[in-house]
Parts: sequence; structure tokens; C-alpha cells
Amino acid sequence: MGNKQENGTILERQAQKLKPPSMYQVILLNDDYTPMEFVVAIVQEYFNKDRETAMQIMLKVHRDGKGICGVYSKDIALTKVELVLTHARKAGHPLQCVMEEV
Repeated sequence: MGNKQENGTILERQAQKLKPPSMYQVILLNDDYTPMEFVVAIVQEYFNKDRETAMQIMLKVHRDGKGICGVYSKDIALTKVELVLTHARKAGHPLQCVMEEV
């Protein structure tokens, strides 16, 4: 019986290894101070969106309070959040950027 339990544990570990990595949405949050044009520039620069798509995301942030900029692996999402926050603070804007597991 001990072998079956060990085999079950090994199979469970193998199943976990085969599971695809979790993905994360990177989201911009609305505030009353960050200029719309700055948000568009951020979306274009850090999320590689064309101007029209960046405008649509900015308007979604403005209207709905948040907008998804992209879906990435955990490390990439975390890096993008940090880059956006650093850029916004250096520019003197309170723009918030967060990530949520999909």
C-alpha cells in the first residue's frame, strides 16, 4: 500500500509540473489627476499598443475605473507594473497599475 500512496504523490507532482503557469492581467486604475494623454503614452510605450488601441484602453480606464493593458506571465506582469509606477511617479502622476491573476 505504501507504494500506491507514493505513486499517487509522484503522479500529483507530475500533473502539477504539466499545469501551465498562471497568467496575470496588468490593469491601470482611474484617478482624477493623471492626464489622459499620459495614460495613452504609457499604454503605447509599456504595452506596445498602437495609438488607437491605447486610446480605447485609456477611455475604458476613464469610464469604467480600470482597463486591462495585457495578460502576461507573473514575472513579466510584475516588471510592467513596476515600470509603469516608476515612470508615473517620476512624471509626478498618481497613476496606479496593478496585476490580477486570470
